[in-house]
Amino acid sequence: MKELSVFSIGEKNDLYTKYFTGQSYLNMLSLEQIIVGNVTFEPGCRNWWHIHHAKTGGGQMLLVTTGRGYYQEWGKEVQELHPGDVVHIPAGVKHWHGAAPDSWFAHLAIEVPGEETSNEWCEPVIDSEYKRLK
Repeated sequence: MKELSVFSIGEKNDLYTKYFTGQSYLNMLSLEQIIVGNVTFEPGCRNWWHIHHAKTGGGQMLLVTTGRGYYQEWGKEVQELHPGDVVHIPAGVKHWHGAAPDSWFAHLAIEVPGEETSNEWCEPVIDSEYKRLK
């Protein structure tokens, strides 16, 4: 996996492990101007449902760099993701993202600047629903 991306996978994402099913890795690429992290997911790893809140602005962008994964907004169909895909996630939208069961997956997670931003972690993605994905 390491050789498939120009960005290092970084260290195990221990700070957020309680909000992930499976193992993820985090390499913070920028903490200045705009926050950008390279998030790498082992096969089958995904984060829990979550919401990026903001009074104004805010949200998140995902730039897929490696592998095959998924993105889903609450109440909508799952989208399959591949390198080069860009996902715009407005503030206030409940969603999850992660790797396909049989593929490593990585994206750059970009925090969209806003006022009074925060993240709310919700419930895990239900295993039976995730296992239906191919």
